Amino acid sequence: MKKRKESRPIVCAIVVAAGTSSRMGGIDKQSLLIGGVPVLVRTLLAFEESQLVDEVVVVTQQEKIPDLARQIREFECGKVTQLVCGGQTRQQSVACGVRACREDVQYYAIHDGARPLVTPGCIDRCIEDAWETGASFPGIPLQDTIKRIDEEGFVASTPSRQGIFCTQTPQVFSAPEYQKAMALAARERREYTDDCQLMESIGHRVHMVPGEVTNLKITTPQDVPLAQAILMGEDF
Repeated sequence: MKKRKESRPIVCAIVVAAGTSSRMGGIDKQSLLIGGVPVLVRTLLAFEESQLVDEVVVVTQQEKIPDLARQIREFECGKVTQLVCGGQTRQQSVACGVRACREDVQYYAIHDGARPLVTPGCIDRCIEDAWETGASFPGIPLQDTIKRIDEEGFVASTPSRQGIFCTQTPQVFSAPEYQKAMALAARERREYTDDCQLMESIGHRVHMVPGEVTNLKITTPQDVPLAQAILMGEDF
């Protein structure tokens, strides 16, 4: 594990991999091989190479912990300090990860376990930006024309793409501010699918840094050969 410089804030990455892979047709996407390495392990290896992440907490399902622990030892993911069970929703799973982080952590870097092609450079850019802004995420411009459709299935309007971006992870936040947002969501019983939206709920501005088009999320079976092609440097 790389030694942390005492002059900078402590960062804990929370890698969320507790979903049911419902859109994968029953296939456990976290264990699929991309370039001979399981999806989740490849994700963890990117954080292992980050210069700014001090520890990693993985949130997964109870039954997957023993096999994942074996893979972490096999691939020498030395920054992983905790494997914890997730909740019923993504937001609840992230909360489980937050509770497992070391007490003196100052920033959380929350990442989808199913984004195995994230680069250490992208991770560190988001972290450095969060140190300046308190909340940061990577984003890429929306490429396709978008349409608003009415109840009958006809086009109602064509919104402008200007200023519209697709969000990626990791999303990095000041720990005290994120905990404040979590507490408010719990009191109001609100669920958010996006951690930036959670921060927005307390009025905290969230800053975007340039993301990477290759930082795709494995969601459907069609995403697997695409990720493989990206890894091999093929055109896509």
